[in-house]
Amino acid sequence: MSGKLDLKQLSVDRVDRSAARPAMRTNGPTRRWFSRIALPGAVLIGFLLLVGAAAGHRLLPVRGVTVTPVLVKRAAAQREGQPLFQAPGWIEPRPTPINVPALAAGIMEDLHVVEGQTVQAGMLIAKLISIDAELAVRRARSTLQLREAEYQSALSEQIAAETRLRKPVHLQVVVADAESELAAAQVQLAQIPHLIVAGEADLEFARANVQAKRAAGDGVSAIVKQQAEADLKNAEAKLSELRNSEPSLRSRVDALERKVAGLQEQLELLIEETRQLAEAQANVATAAAMRDEARVRLEEAELRLSRMRITAPRDGRILRLVASPGDRVMGMDTTAEHRSSTIVQMYDPSHLQVRVDVRLEDVPMVTSGQRVKVETAASAEPIDGYVLQATSTANIQKNTLEVKVALVEPPGSVTPEMLVTSTFLAPPAKTEEPASESLQRIFIPRQHVQTESGSSQVWIVNPNERAEKVAIQTGAATNEGLIEVVSGLDPTHKVISDPSGDLSPGQRVRIAGEDQRFGWSDN
Repeated sequence: MSGKLDLKQLSVDRVDRSAARPAMRTNGPTRRWFSRIALPGAVLIGFLLLVGAAAGHRLLPVRGVTVTPVLVKRAAAQREGQPLFQAPGWIEPRPTPINVPALAAGIMEDLHVVEGQTVQAGMLIAKLISIDAELAVRRARSTLQLREAEYQSALSEQIAAETRLRKPVHLQVVVADAESELAAAQVQLAQIPHLIVAGEADLEFARANVQAKRAAGDGVSAIVKQQAEADLKNAEAKLSELRNSEPSLRSRVDALERKVAGLQEQLELLIEETRQLAEAQANVATAAAMRDEARVRLEEAELRLSRMRITAPRDGRILRLVASPGDRVMGMDTTAEHRSSTIVQMYDPSHLQVRVDVRLEDVPMVTSGQRVKVETAASAEPIDGYVLQATSTANIQKNTLEVKVALVEPPGSVTPEMLVTSTFLAPPAKTEEPASESLQRIFIPRQHVQTESGSSQVWIVNPNERAEKVAIQTGAATNEGLIEVVSGLDPTHKVISDPSGDLSPGQRVRIAGEDQRFGWSDN
């Protein structure tokens, strides 16, 4: 018992080793090929097939799309006037501040108001340096007086021309003078035959007298004889003159007859008088136009002088001072910069509004005309208001949308730029709903809805990242560009906001981004 026990001696060998050895020699190479090559290869092929099945669809071409998440309103049914949500905002004039400009260019001399001051319509706000405008008014008045005198002179000429045309006395006098000359010439012409007979008698007498004096011889003095011969020569000359004057006198009578006829025709036609009247009328019209132009220039100068005083256009309160004494304002100069003529900004304290930052998830609960309670530290009581409209300005950083709320009878202590808290109240219910019923309303942008064969459809990205076109049932549309989806969508769906004609159902897509406009239309 002191020696070591060998347990191998107790083992029984039940295998016929002589028969097993030949069998092992026969199957040895086949078992080695299966365990070393076939089995690892099958495992590798199975692994590759598994990887290909898991990631094969990701190796195909993928199209990037922009999606819009649906907007969901989840709340219990609220009775009218119950608070829905709160949002911050700030007060501003409605609809905008009132810019009080200087309508004439110049240098500001005095400013007569301060910020926050209450003003009435027509109250003096500021003054511009007016010496140049005053001199322009005096110059325009002098020019108007000169033009008025020129007009009166032209008017008197017109009256004289009308009188000459209506009563052409000056032509009647000329006609009368010509007729008188014609009558005198005619009388002279009619006397010629009688004068010739008298001249012939005088000539016979003178001849007889000369012969008698010559026959008397020395009994008659030489002077008497010479006198008789002189009388004979005068009688001959006078008779010759009478006979020669008849043709010229007849020509004069003809000329006077033509002159009288011409003057009478001129008296009938009054050509020159008509021309003078027309010229006088044209001069009056010209003088009147120049007078009116001078009057307009005077009015312009007086208007510019009046614009040296800037007054309040309406009752209100001064919001801020824009210009200071010594600043140059550009008036209505078309080349001036924007608001380069604004003196002050004012607002109407009875017309104020709140620009509220509403969270996007609360936007579906906002409707036009909805009642709002506005609270601010400047007012002891909440201020009543109502929703005017939602703007199209969304803030990506704050994930909000601006909504304008009009204030009803705001107190005097409330001024623009004050921060407020707005509580939106539930509007009147369109249908009777149990108070405990849970509401879930889904909204999507209205422009994403497509209509085919009378049914409404939208493109979505399904959980398998493939495009899918689903039919929906739509409800009422809102003023904010959204439309309610009654059925067909749930809050987890993502609507494709940029589908195109080549997008096909089942096509693999990749979400490239989200549309933050949330349905606000560009038009």
